[in-house]
Amino acid sequence: MSTDCTLQFALPDGTVSTVTPTTVLNGGYAGRSQDDVAAHVRELAELGVPAPSVTPSLYPVSPYLAQQTSTVPAQHGRTSGEAEWALVVPDDFAAEQDLLLTVACDHTDRALEVHGVAWSKNASPDVLGRKAWRLADVAGRIDEVELIAWADGVEIQRGTCAELLTPQYWVDRLRDLGLLRPGTVLLSGTIPMHHGVEQFASKWRVELRDPATGDVIDCAYEVTRLPEPIG
Repeated sequence: MSTDCTLQFALPDGTVSTVTPTTVLNGGYAGRSQDDVAAHVRELAELGVPAPSVTPSLYPVSPYLAQQTSTVPAQHGRTSGEAEWALVVPDDFAAEQDLLLTVACDHTDRALEVHGVAWSKNASPDVLGRKAWRLADVAGRIDEVELIAWADGVEIQRGTCAELLTPQYWVDRLRDLGLLRPGTVLLSGTIPMHHGVEQFASKWRVELRDPATGDVIDCAYEVTRLPEPIG
């Protein structure tokens, strides 16, 4: 990643697409099934997070937090990731066929989340993959694309994109908001975690798998603790 925060994505045809994030949004409570949404609300309620007033939700995130990184610093041990896909509007965006889809892990401060979800989303990076697909190439089979996450090597989430609102839903929403423009990055929201798993892990890995082609996009990182404050 360059010093101006420009992200680069390798595409299946061998080309590279770039984006300099200017608007970053985290979708929340974005399951296509209301049962899944309710399950995620219950997961967060166990951590003391109040239920949202509107679903799906959208949380603005500082643009510099969209990163392609292998290390995420944390101030304490109650942070964790979420398996997601990300819609990327590249710098050369001219039409919908230019839109990109990649994998993402929304790392969140769970201790801060009980005070405000938007605050918690701004406490850690949104980690993105280094590869991407053109959305137009996978849109017709998006419901078959798999999303899987591991925390410290243990599978913590597994599902398909059929469980989430479609990328096209968010394309239309961004257009309505006037945000379908170069530099916009939107994370999808997540799928439910497996029951009883330990989410406060030091290593995270998320994969987006296309069964039709066997292609996999992944991101992986290690959570490192910051030194204790002085003073």
